[in-house]
Amino acid sequence: MSDWVGAWSEKRAALSPDRVGLVDAATGTEFTYAALERRANRCARLLADHGVVRDAGTAGAGTERPDEVGDAGPRVAVVSRNRPEYVDLFFATGKTGGVLAPLSHRLAPPELAELLATVDPELLVVEEPFADLVADASAEDTWDAEAPILRLPVEGDGDGEPAWEPYDAALPDDDSAFDGPAVDPGDPHLFLHTGGSTGTPKETVISHEALVWNSVNTITAWGLRDDDLTPMVFPMFHTGGWNVLTLPIFHMGGTVVIDREFDPGQILALVAERSASVLVAVPAVLRMMADHDRWADTDLSSLRFVKSGGGPCRESVMEAWWERGVDLSQGYGLTECGPNNFAMPDDWPREKAHTVGVANLHVDARVVDGDGQPLPTGEIGELQLRSPHAADGYWAAPEESAETFGEWVSTGDLARVDDDGYVSIEGRKKNMFVSGGENVYPAEVEDAIADHPAVADAVVVPVPDDQWGQVGKAVVELAADAGGERAAGGTGADEAASTDPLSLDDLRDFLDDRLARFKHPRHLAFVDELPTSGPDKIDRDAVAAEFGE
Repeated sequence: MSDWVGAWSEKRAALSPDRVGLVDAATGTEFTYAALERRANRCARLLADHGVVRDAGTAGAGTERPDEVGDAGPRVAVVSRNRPEYVDLFFATGKTGGVLAPLSHRLAPPELAELLATVDPELLVVEEPFADLVADASAEDTWDAEAPILRLPVEGDGDGEPAWEPYDAALPDDDSAFDGPAVDPGDPHLFLHTGGSTGTPKETVISHEALVWNSVNTITAWGLRDDDLTPMVFPMFHTGGWNVLTLPIFHMGGTVVIDREFDPGQILALVAERSASVLVAVPAVLRMMADHDRWADTDLSSLRFVKSGGGPCRESVMEAWWERGVDLSQGYGLTECGPNNFAMPDDWPREKAHTVGVANLHVDARVVDGDGQPLPTGEIGELQLRSPHAADGYWAAPEESAETFGEWVSTGDLARVDDDGYVSIEGRKKNMFVSGGENVYPAEVEDAIADHPAVADAVVVPVPDDQWGQVGKAVVELAADAGGERAAGGTGADEAASTDPLSLDDLRDFLDDRLARFKHPRHLAFVDELPTSGPDKIDRDAVAAEFGE
């Protein structure tokens, strides 16, 4: 047995057997670390029965070349919401040397079929509500659907269709220590797919060593403790579901609370009832929590800090949390690296709230020009990261791997570093547009628009213009208390109407003291709600497809 992920549950059980590591809010069940170790051993034997165990001769078969990823070992794919079985499979694949490949249940059947074909699992575990999705994916020509399937029943359901064997029924009774193969630090342990904003998502290969280093970076930079408790609001098919807090909390011996779905009111209730000490969520969730009826009456005093990730957090949202005495700051990460790369220094000043802080202890960050050369302080360029927690590459995608991975990971995000070393994210390279010869960074414009009291959130997309080549169109979601009637067409209203509480002229007047005029949007449209993808991140591509060029 190696000292890497496969030994985590065993060693944590030896150190703190009676400490609660996991809470399933759906059933109210608490699992101690001793119980998680016993469950992992049973699951490891299940995986071994299905061939999800690394051959002793393939340990360390990976490669350090950026355009290749070596043998990943056998894989188990999962299509499910957050459940304790996910944690069992994580620890169990660590013990068997296998690879856990969580797949999004939000994908369409053709997309899921492509990912299943790419992953090529030895075993597939499916939660009952997604049986039809998987059945439809198996009907696609892309995937041959030969892997056996185990079913995770929903609490209270009977043994209905489909007739896949229940997961619990397949588990061996033996929960004694599992004697697995040797695993090297560079061996893959997780396949985590990207958001898929350009075609089918890519499977990112993450090694045992990378998982450990991200955990170390998070613990040392964020100051995690063994008594920390967090509600895990990210889905476990996403890097946020594992690497943002779950694995660092397990590493420290703290407690993670999961549920099939979380709503803002439920998160607030959990914070108060279980004295949650840390929370990380996307900006949309943090905003919905601050807008919830329970917000003013919820005791938030147990929260040591809250972090926002997955996109820019508007100043109005941050101020709502600060007013409640909560230390809220922004983070930054991506599936390909970390994702926990930055932290705010001790006693950081509020004027740095728009930044993601400074690089963590074992992370190097730089901003480069189009030729890959480092830029001076204050200039905008592509953010590149270097850390032992970086992924190895994309599975079965050598060209894409070569473009992103090397000595440095190319993030595709634009950033700048100020004189104090704080890093500001200025948006995606692909989202930047040129208006009258000037570069316009939508994130900067969106931040300014979101300061308007009538605006809840906004996305700026380029549209053609005869005079300037391209200009910005602001697609705005109005604040709940903005008043006024919605323009006819709801989410499809392409331009502001006289009944809307915000006109283009009003917005441009508001921006006059905030942005240069070439950055001002020249068109304005409204949506009832901005579309989201993944873990409640704004789907910019969907906005651009409807309102852009």
